[in-house]
Amino acid sequence: MSSVPRFHCAGTLAVGQTVSLAPGVARHVQVLRLQPGDAICLFNGSAGAAAGTVCGEYDASILSMGRQDVQVSVIGHRSTEREAERAIHLVIGMPANERMDWLVEKATELGVTSIQPLMTERSVVRLSEERARRRTEHWTGIAIAACEQCGRNQVPVVWAASGLAQWANTLPPGAVGDGRFVLSLQTGSTPLRRLIAGLDFKPRAVTLLVGPEGGLSATEEATVISLGFAPVSLGTRVLRSETAALAGLTLLG
Repeated sequence: MSSVPRFHCAGTLAVGQTVSLAPGVARHVQVLRLQPGDAICLFNGSAGAAAGTVCGEYDASILSMGRQDVQVSVIGHRSTEREAERAIHLVIGMPANERMDWLVEKATELGVTSIQPLMTERSVVRLSEERARRRTEHWTGIAIAACEQCGRNQVPVVWAASGLAQWANTLPPGAVGDGRFVLSLQTGSTPLRRLIAGLDFKPRAVTLLVGPEGGLSATEEATVISLGFAPVSLGTRVLRSETAALAGLTLLG
């Protein structure tokens, strides 16, 4: 992968186009002290795109730089994608404060397709609708920055934080060939590593639900199991929610 600086550029990109970079991206270019003639890489993909969509990345060159405006010329396109083999959707009982920021960054690097933060019975974090909107914008910015760093061209979707019951009511029926799993402390839960090692484990997409610190309540776990989520475990040690989420993503990716 090239060491040329990479930037997410929302909107349509095409070879031969002259683009005025968004203010936030322009500031980033200026902070890096790039100059006219310098090469950069642009991408505009989203994991919300239709299945099989190839967004790729675009070679560009800086044309001019003003105090608040940076114009670039798009000079080439590569269909390169660095996505995981299967779509992986993470549903997570939100850890507190900076730990959620860290989780969004690392989950993006590991290839997650979407992230759904949940407020559950044992969740410490509670967000009003307005705070949830602001946090979604903040976490999306973190996901974009992680994509710029790690080479992904498709930004994961970060959904607004929701209560577990509200999320469960809007969850569509599971598609044939998809997998749904909930990390569980129940005795007898199938080890995820063993499940994945099976020859018949070939889901096209996976949804992994991870509870907050202390896990889901018995009622919540029964609810998600009734929705088709199979209880799985990561071993005998009790992990923090963000550690468990990343361990599960690593195995599934």
